[in-house]
Amino acid sequence: MNTSNNLMSVREVKLKYIPHSGILKRKNISSAHDAFLLLLEGYDRNTIGMQEQFIVLLMNRANKPLGIYKASTGGITGTMVDIRLIMTAALKSLATGIIISHNHPSGNQKYSDLDLALTKQIKEACKILTIDLLDHIIVTPHHDFFSFANEGLL
Repeated sequence: MNTSNNLMSVREVKLKYIPHSGILKRKNISSAHDAFLLLLEGYDRNTIGMQEQFIVLLMNRANKPLGIYKASTGGITGTMVDIRLIMTAALKSLATGIIISHNHPSGNQKYSDLDLALTKQIKEACKILTIDLLDHIIVTPHHDFFSFANEGLL
């Protein structure tokens, strides 16, 4: 067995970019309410009142949506979020901004200390990659929402 050939063999990661022209034809997102309405399309309506979900709205420089990335689905009171996967989705989609969102199955719009800490961590990751964290929106099963940006928490 020739170990020098094995050492020279490195796995390659390929990037494939397929723009979806249909989503780019949507109007610009100009408010938290606009983002909320679009984010609702990304939630599983059958479980929004049962399981916490975390989704990301990927945006271009003109504030048009590029797509929705479903980052995680968890349990009744929480979901695990891997910031590296969120940043990977943003980079692969050529997003210049993101809006993060999760639901509270309880119907409570109030953010937790963990919500604030996660927002801060994602904001720091975005800063390193020159991606704007535009908002963090908490959605309830009753179709109410809370915007971190509207409340000055970003």
